[in-house]
Amino acid sequence: MPIQLLNETPSQTAGPYVHIGLALAVAGLPPREQELWNQMAKADAPGQHILLLGNVYDGNGHLVRDSFLEFWQADHQGRYQPEYNQENAFNSFGRTATTFDAGEWTLNTIKPGVVTTSGGVPMAPHINVSLFARGINIHLQTRLYFDDEAEANGKCPILNLIEQPARRETLIAKRCEVDGQLAYRFDIRIQGEGETVFFDF
Repeated sequence: MPIQLLNETPSQTAGPYVHIGLALAVAGLPPREQELWNQMAKADAPGQHILLLGNVYDGNGHLVRDSFLEFWQADHQGRYQPEYNQENAFNSFGRTATTFDAGEWTLNTIKPGVVTTSGGVPMAPHINVSLFARGINIHLQTRLYFDDEAEANGKCPILNLIEQPARRETLIAKRCEVDGQLAYRFDIRIQGEGETVFFDF
């Protein structure tokens, strides 16, 4: 009997209602009992606690106020948590979204440790970022590095795959302070001047 293949499902963009389904707090809706959100690290999680924040801009330089972001990172010792569990002090996976007012996203986590490539070469501390937004059929993949890790950044085999030094700078989060807390600002530009480098993983 011949195999009957199903038709491919048409691709769709993530919006404009992604907040209602996945970012309930931003949409002004009550959270679910178990919510994957922007608290990757609890207060008792070991490591250096940091706040990440930023905006997402389109090709015209306008804020994208309904984008959705997912993050995947190692813990302070460079280990990824194999499973998400709300009881964990730290989870390697988190989500956030830009707000409708200021268009800013935030994420509470810890600074990741060093992870090595499959060949054993150390990479600079980094966080993997996936961006979903209206008009994007397939989510965009990028990385967030830290500006106070200049020596490690200079040796990172992945960061150095980007030939132009100025383009590497689009992946570097800038250290700052927010209400007395150590923070890093990471703005994402989807297109145009200063476009963020995206990876085809």
